[in-house]
Amino acid sequence: MATVDTLSLFTGLGLSEHKARETLKNTALSTQLREAATQAQQTLGSTIDKATGTLLYGLASRLKDPRRLSFLVSYIANKKIHTETQLSAALEYVRSHPLDPIDTVDFEQECGVGIVVTPEQIEEAVEAAINRHQSQLLVERYRFNMGLLMGEARAVLKWADGKMIKHEVDMQVTKPRPEETDWRTAKDVVENGEAAGQTVSLMEQLRGEALKFHKPGENYKTPGYVTTPHTMDLLKQHLEITGGQVRTRFPPEPNGILHIGHAKAINFNFGYAKANNGICFLRFDDTNPEKEEAKFFTAICDMVAWLGYTPYKVTYASDYFDQLYAWAVELIHRGQAYVCHQRGEELKGHNPPPSPWRDRPIEESLLLFEAMRKGKFAEGEATLRMKLVMEDGKMDPVAYRVKYTPHHRTGDTWCIYPTYDYTHCLCDSIEHITHSLCTKEFQARRSSYFWLCNALDVYCPVQWEYGRLNLHYAVVSKRKILQLVATGAVRDWDDPRLFTLTALRRRGFPSEAINNFCARVGVTVAQTTMEPHLLEACVRDVLNDTAPRAMAVLESLQVIITNFPAAKSLDIQVPNFPADETKGFHQVPFGPIVFIERTDFKEEPEPGYKRLAWGQPVGLRHTGYVIELQHVVKGPSGSVESLEVTCRRADAGEKPKAFIHWVSQPLTCEIRLYERLFQHKNPEDPAEVPGGFLSDLNLESLQVVEAALVDCSVALAKPFDKFQFERLGYFSVDPDSRQGQLVFNRTVTLKEDPGKV
Repeated sequence: MATVDTLSLFTGLGLSEHKARETLKNTALSTQLREAATQAQQTLGSTIDKATGTLLYGLASRLKDPRRLSFLVSYIANKKIHTETQLSAALEYVRSHPLDPIDTVDFEQECGVGIVVTPEQIEEAVEAAINRHQSQLLVERYRFNMGLLMGEARAVLKWADGKMIKHEVDMQVTKPRPEETDWRTAKDVVENGEAAGQTVSLMEQLRGEALKFHKPGENYKTPGYVTTPHTMDLLKQHLEITGGQVRTRFPPEPNGILHIGHAKAINFNFGYAKANNGICFLRFDDTNPEKEEAKFFTAICDMVAWLGYTPYKVTYASDYFDQLYAWAVELIHRGQAYVCHQRGEELKGHNPPPSPWRDRPIEESLLLFEAMRKGKFAEGEATLRMKLVMEDGKMDPVAYRVKYTPHHRTGDTWCIYPTYDYTHCLCDSIEHITHSLCTKEFQARRSSYFWLCNALDVYCPVQWEYGRLNLHYAVVSKRKILQLVATGAVRDWDDPRLFTLTALRRRGFPSEAINNFCARVGVTVAQTTMEPHLLEACVRDVLNDTAPRAMAVLESLQVIITNFPAAKSLDIQVPNFPADETKGFHQVPFGPIVFIERTDFKEEPEPGYKRLAWGQPVGLRHTGYVIELQHVVKGPSGSVESLEVTCRRADAGEKPKAFIHWVSQPLTCEIRLYERLFQHKNPEDPAEVPGGFLSDLNLESLQVVEAALVDCSVALAKPFDKFQFERLGYFSVDPDSRQGQLVFNRTVTLKEDPGKV
């Protein structure tokens, strides 16, 4: 009955029933939330509005010192603390002022109590931010990072409600500004042949939390950083070793291929170090030998290099196995770790039973840990656990476990391997990392990160979390990509319909475009889910300036020029970039037989049709000739097999209704046309796709044109060479290409498909 009452209490705060039930599984959190809600009801009555309920839940889940619960609840219930920003400030204040009594005047000043931010002030701050970036807004349109505007308004109005600022930004950005051309309707830079807008610098990316980054050696100034009597001496030694240099690391697990989200992490870690004249390590977290393969190490190194970054040093967690083991022994000596025999299934869930071996004698744990190393326990029979409680309520995380799998680097030397929770922070410490940048899901491990370094009295870096980058219409989970491969939905990890980095490279996405996309997305604390067409817009921006033009025909129709003006083929000079002929030309043959797109001819055209038809001549691009229809040759079934036309030099000032592309004496190539792999935005969401992501596959995601015709200028193209096939899109040479048989992947169309927005 008590559980039912508590469930009702939690749902009354605005929690969904599912969220309320999950909260009940966490004893510490549910106890604190129940106490907070009960106290708030004494002021507000039995009904608590959702906004207040959200603040109470945030308080209960983040407050480390239960002594301050009543004090903070009273401020929330009396509406003196009414925004998330104020709550965060309040929690930080009580954390940094642990002694009684609290100076309420100072507390209220630091938490913005009594400060009223009017809608007019918000409007003015947002307008000022928009004015500062108006030229960039006009160029980038929907690709502009609106988080920048919100961040600048928030910097001016610290205590303003974030939702009100976002609403005002949305209102003003979509409102036409009379003094300028409306940036929402400005033509795309690729359409009008101009170069892409500015690339956002790394420092411009840093939004919100990132602006509060500490200077090397000033770790202790970071909110939430835990200090000990040894901290300042350790930081002094750290500065002597690093010389005050910024040090970051990119630490992938070598058990899968990197995806678009990793591109953001690579750009952030390497880019932040580069922007501050620092260094970045590429460190493989190779602590799980069961899932690691040599091909993944190679692919990860290749992708980091492809994105344009060179690690200061490539390291491996296994480089430090001896030191990590010695520290584990020291942790036991200090009474901070113990050998446990609970099975893995016993430790699952939100509220597993405490270990009956938590208080076993130190000497006993030392002997058992040595026995683990010598292979005297089967897998799952013993683990080494650390004595701490994490943010999410998880108690005593595992530091070492038994695995009888040979390691790719150390062979059979070890049969015990450290976990992420144990390894990560200590490797950061060994490499004297200054900024340990990781995605938001690792926030729950921040306490163990600080705790472990301090428990061993070693240098403690600072962990900073940022929001992950996700894309709609995509899955990036390693397990799910393996399912797609196993079912034959895709060929492999590098299938161009996926959003792994190897797949994007194979499709023809330039690394510069991916880096630009990451820059435009920016670095925020909130998770970011973007539309694929925004990434494609970055691709067009780059390829418009870098992909030479060629001509290709996907569905060909033969055209015979009956009065061809020469006895043999003519050589036509075609500019590689029509908008800038200084970038050179290539030569293509022009003979009496050419091939055009079947859609570029109609016997009975509808109104507005501008291409070849009876009485409607068209120009052939780059030739200076106009062709006019004379005869339509049809087969037995009545289908059009070829056309007979006459040609003439275009008169001075003559401008046909259209110029169409063509090929003569072409190469026969295979062209692969790609569409989205999934039909729905969120294929992994059961509410959107009840049958699971495999039921959401787009059966039309790949169309193969086996006998496309391409002009001979591409004959010597190599895998990953890129071209714009005029009027069709951007294409890249696939590695499946062989001598005399080129295969092209369509990277993106020339213009964004309005149906995909």
